Amino acid sequence: MTPMNKRINALFLSCLLLLCMSSVHAAVPSGMLAGDNPSLAPMLDEALPAVVNVVVTGKPQQMPDNPLFNDPFFRRFFDVPDQQQRQTPRQPTAAGSGVIVDADKGYVLTNHHVVTDAEKIVVRLNDNREYDAKLIGDDPETDIAVLQIKTDDKLTELPIANSDDLRVGDFVVAIGNPFGLRQTVTSGIVSGLGRHGLGNRYEDFIQTDASINPGNSGGALVNLKGELVGINSAILSRTGGNIGIGFAIPSNLVNSVYKQIAENGEVRRGRLGVVGQNLTADLASAFDLDINQGVVVAQVMPDSPAAKAGIKERDVITQVNGKDIDDFSQLANAIGLKSPGDKVSITLLRNGKQREVKATLGNAADAPDAAGGSASAENDLASGLDGANFGPLTDDNPLAGEVEGVVVKDVERGSAAARAGLRPGDVITSINRQPVKDVSQLSKLAGPDVKQLLLHVRRGGGALFLLIR
Repeated sequence: MTPMNKRINALFLSCLLLLCMSSVHAAVPSGMLAGDNPSLAPMLDEALPAVVNVVVTGKPQQMPDNPLFNDPFFRRFFDVPDQQQRQTPRQPTAAGSGVIVDADKGYVLTNHHVVTDAEKIVVRLNDNREYDAKLIGDDPETDIAVLQIKTDDKLTELPIANSDDLRVGDFVVAIGNPFGLRQTVTSGIVSGLGRHGLGNRYEDFIQTDASINPGNSGGALVNLKGELVGINSAILSRTGGNIGIGFAIPSNLVNSVYKQIAENGEVRRGRLGVVGQNLTADLASAFDLDINQGVVVAQVMPDSPAAKAGIKERDVITQVNGKDIDDFSQLANAIGLKSPGDKVSITLLRNGKQREVKATLGNAADAPDAAGGSASAENDLASGLDGANFGPLTDDNPLAGEVEGVVVKDVERGSAAARAGLRPGDVITSINRQPVKDVSQLSKLAGPDVKQLLLHVRRGGGALFLLIR
């Protein structure tokens, strides 16, 4: 490399460093980076007192009842405790973290999995004050729990930020008690948003590379203003230690659950009453749509809020209350985190035309369970149905009288129909948007020359669309 190139590279790196420092200065409160010793300490001085240690004593676990335990010789030989001792074994303990969000009422947020089966809960502050805590309520489906401590002492609370304002690349700080090391602080950035598929029914995780380890659960993820943007909940790891992939529940989701538990002692979820699936590029093409994000309505439950609002099968839901819906997880969050009786505005596409309907949500607790002569596909049906046999919908079928269609009698393992997703017991109600009432209509609509099949399938109490080519 020539001396001139070296000078150019050095100049470029200097400019890049100045640009990065300018970005950090813009994100950090005034004074945090002032002087010769830039530091997060001024922000943490305000935030740390609001993050607590949650110590849980579990319920006693009875030893298995074995008749040999009644033999005194057996108990002495194998050093088994006597009957009285066996009934009160040592109680297990666990530790996690929590966040004070209401200093006046003493409300503390943590994870549901931290306090599961707790007999006693103690909250320990950063100055070593300890208080017995009461479990106000918890929600396994979002992994949120609300505790309360009663005291006349002064407490510090964390303000709750709007997590919708987060962007990938924002600086964040995780505060908690990993491995029993109290008041530990780690920093990083927001690595991703809207992460799903981690186990909870209602989830919209923030991904961060700020180090999160066992004991951090229930702790705070804060922005550089010291505001709560998430509750640390889980990590992705092969060893149990941090590898730079941690997840936090966003503050907007947390706040919705927290308010319901604080008010009602439980979460009462809204219900729309649809079964849906993600709009894929293939389904969009089959529906003649020029979008590939949204939720296809595969089934509308009878007498549900969706039915009363006029939502129909094959509608594509694209927004709820003006917020884009990309997939079914987002729709589940948008509806399930609201309360029964709430009114929502739903934007949808029907036959390519946009519509807006209003729905008053029902109670999810009242919802019914929902999932998802003969003809042989080998000879007279489209090749995508090879391996499946079909028959009429008889009176002994649970869907008889509710729908009209053709039953999938059996599906050969490894066949084209099996690979397409058909299962024995499925009821096909339409093909390429045309209703199917019997096997003869199936043969006409799914003949050997048909290259693409869009099947509407009823499966148990649920429904779905299958695209077969």
